[in-house]
Amino acid sequence: MEGQVYRRKSRQIKVGSIPIGGNAPVSIQSMCNTDTRDKESTIVQINRLAEAGCEIIRLAVPDQEAVETLPMIIKNSPLPVIADIHFDYRLAIDSIKAGVHGLRLNPGNIGGAQKVREVIASARERELPIRIGVNAGSLEKEILEKYQGITPEGMIESALGHIQILENENYPWMKISLKASSVPLMIKAYQGLAEKVDYPLHVGVTEAGTVRSGIVKSAVGIGALLAQGIGDTIRVSLTGDPVPEVNTAWEIVKSLGLRQRGPELISCPTCGRCQIDLASIAEAVEKALATEKRSLTVAVMGCVVNGPGEAKEADVGIAGGKDCGLLFRQGKVIRKVSQEEMVQSLLEEIARLP
Repeated sequence: MEGQVYRRKSRQIKVGSIPIGGNAPVSIQSMCNTDTRDKESTIVQINRLAEAGCEIIRLAVPDQEAVETLPMIIKNSPLPVIADIHFDYRLAIDSIKAGVHGLRLNPGNIGGAQKVREVIASARERELPIRIGVNAGSLEKEILEKYQGITPEGMIESALGHIQILENENYPWMKISLKASSVPLMIKAYQGLAEKVDYPLHVGVTEAGTVRSGIVKSAVGIGALLAQGIGDTIRVSLTGDPVPEVNTAWEIVKSLGLRQRGPELISCPTCGRCQIDLASIAEAVEKALATEKRSLTVAVMGCVVNGPGEAKEADVGIAGGKDCGLLFRQGKVIRKVSQEEMVQSLLEEIARLP
């Protein structure tokens, strides 16, 4: 299943030990919402994100006090650390000296081409990856005037202009993002840039919203691009605790067959044939599998129509009957259990799997 989706060919860079681009798997990123100056809370959150499957973490570095916490955070982080810099190029240079594994810069607000060149000079010795982060909300004034507003073409022109600065300095260690809160806008921008450059692309819908609405926008936007082979690393942006960002990102790449991690739960939408409380059973199974690391397919189906037949590819599953269920493995019925026993019997069968 892995690797079935076509991938755009891109050059490869490394953020710490994580390869991005080339033949590397699509990597999962997130960003701490702690105050970076509070290093203890930040380290705790990084570890929570790592446990959820995050592979690269980004931290806001708004001032010199935040820079001073970076060495301790980096020392204790199980993930490569990227410094997110706005407005002050000196914070980028000092973050490099502190040992970060990458930078995220918005060239539109960093202070001009000369300031970017000074950052490059500091990053060159370590070939430190720099993400050129073009954001629809902070395009250069001249580009907004030229295109009479925010357009995919304007975002692409902005990115190409900043790419040119790095290329003129013979600095190829970069990845590019073209984020917007509008899904159609970001899709068109990434599609257009993907035809023009072979640098790795960091894909995401910025300011996507709360968990409910943001998951939908991110799944549609990121998923649409990944299905076209566009995207080398992704970040789902949600308001609040960043752990759901990582969980959502994994579900996106798993649904496209690009990565595998942990179980996949299949459950039917229910209909008038269902004679059991399928929703509570499916939720109980999903909760119990939250810490499962094996790549398994588990089916929880409402009736025999959608049971062993439609879910025959599942490693293990259960299909409801009248106040009971049929437990099956690889499409073959093992035994009949009562509704009260369904969850426990299914979990016991999962535990027996190799």
